[in-house]
Amino acid sequence: GAFHGRTFGALTTTHSKPIHKLDIPAFDWPIASFPIYKYPLEEFKTENEAEDRRCLEEVQCLIEQRENTGKDVAGVVIEPIQCEGGDHHPSTNFMQKLQAITKKADVGFLVDEVQTGCGSTGKMWCHEHYHLDGPPDIVTFSKKMLTGGFYLSKKYRPKQGYRVFNTWMGDPGKMLLLEAVLQTIKTENLLDNVTKTGNHLLKGLEDLQARYPQYLNSARGLGFIVSVNCFTALRRDKFMHKLRKRGVHVGGCGVDVLRLRPALNFTQHHADILLDSLKSVLAEEAG
Repeated sequence: GAFHGRTFGALTTTHSKPIHKLDIPAFDWPIASFPIYKYPLEEFKTENEAEDRRCLEEVQCLIEQRENTGKDVAGVVIEPIQCEGGDHHPSTNFMQKLQAITKKADVGFLVDEVQTGCGSTGKMWCHEHYHLDGPPDIVTFSKKMLTGGFYLSKKYRPKQGYRVFNTWMGDPGKMLLLEAVLQTIKTENLLDNVTKTGNHLLKGLEDLQARYPQYLNSARGLGFIVSVNCFTALRRDKFMHKLRKRGVHVGGCGVDVLRLRPALNFTQHHADILLDSLKSVLAEEAG
């Protein structure tokens, strides 16, 4: 379910939409499972811990298999929240142990923050929530950062200049715009707004889920990476259409997931409008 881009190497690690890979060759790189939890988390602790163990064992096994056949493993690529695949949120335990596996195997730990970075979760970088044993080896970013780029540990710094480069990196005009974005995030205290409003939005979704359990399940979120399942893709798409007709722009991901991606200046007032609109859609559906 991962999405890491549409160019050759990145596309090999992308597995969220088959249409992206049509007629394009790919590297022989293995794929490991991302943990998919049952909700509410507090009611399925045992099952979700078992899911963590299953996925971690799979990663360990894949690394060992590659090494035993003489194929080097360069690194592990992961989204700190698997967005396109269905807004799957890994546990802190999973992320910490995954990093530990990569360190023990001496392979890179690359975190793709293209969707989750620049404040969407209430921290500048989503991986900060997981209290890792040091920063990831490589972090990629784009979208709200206005430029496609990455930062990396000294160990992975190329010796030759321009060895890793693309058209969208280092554009002076984009750097000036990014500086203004970062200054606005700081002066308007937008990370705090994302945390508070995100909690308010998630609580509202959970309340609607409790009122309409026949339509919604598994509400989850971290800051403004918020979503809820709708049981079927058909119903999810129906709700999306009705919300858009009410002036509320929402998206979908995974099989049946309705996802919300507000701007960083989205407030509780805006959240209430969204929740009232969704409540209206659900009430209409219930008849």
